[in-house]
Amino acid sequence: MEFQPGLPPSSLAPQLADWLAREQAGGVHVVGINGAQGSGKSTLATALVQALAARYGLRAVVLSLDDLYLTHAERQALAHTVHPLFATRGVPGTHDVVLGTRLLDELPHLGSGATLALPQFLKLADDRAPPERWAQVTGPVDLVLFEGWCVATPPQAEAALATPVNALERMQDSDGRWRRAVNTHLATNYAVLFRRVQRLIFLAAPGFGCVVDWRLEQEATTATREPGRALSHTEIEVFVAYYERLTRHALATLPHTADVVVQLTPARTLQALESRR
Repeated sequence: MEFQPGLPPSSLAPQLADWLAREQAGGVHVVGINGAQGSGKSTLATALVQALAARYGLRAVVLSLDDLYLTHAERQALAHTVHPLFATRGVPGTHDVVLGTRLLDELPHLGSGATLALPQFLKLADDRAPPERWAQVTGPVDLVLFEGWCVATPPQAEAALATPVNALERMQDSDGRWRRAVNTHLATNYAVLFRRVQRLIFLAAPGFGCVVDWRLEQEATTATREPGRALSHTEIEVFVAYYERLTRHALATLPHTADVVVQLTPARTLQALESRR
């Protein structure tokens, strides 16, 4: 698979579409796209939808892990019954895995003219949109692109949970109860969800340090579109801390298991490409 260094990951859409068209003909219907916050997952998924339609007439639908977040009330309940850190969306344990599993099972088999509603999460409201606002997908669907920051990430070894990775864990999870609960979710119900992923594309950041910068760029865009809504630098550092452990774990493990690994530069452009397919 050829690529041109310095271009964004979305420039790979034509080559990836060629590959996915062959995989779809062989019975592949669910493709995961994993990458840290701000790595370009959503942009790549949109480009792939367009390329698959233009080059092969294939209908691809994007399902985002972010749209599977539990409601605000449900996460508040988890904060009271399991651990206060579960009030903040992001980590395994804060998604509706049952809903996600059902959608990944049903979407590839949606009959012609049949419809299925996909949830939408309103990040500014920190809550799920009411069902009447969910997007309606009409069948048939050839491919589902399941994108999310921890898609197909395996659980950590128990020994890896002993040492906090940042101040958030040291100060607010000193006994490790939260991170062990997160890891248990990864090893159980999330493992069931991720088994639906038949092929995986991994957008690999050059290191976790880039994630805060990329998230700041995202917030700058938000501030332009919706003044007063963007998070401050300090707020972003706190928010990204929730993601640090598993982002580092994904960077260490997924290059060995993903079907396509896209190595990114700090500027979020292509540096290297490895394909096992």
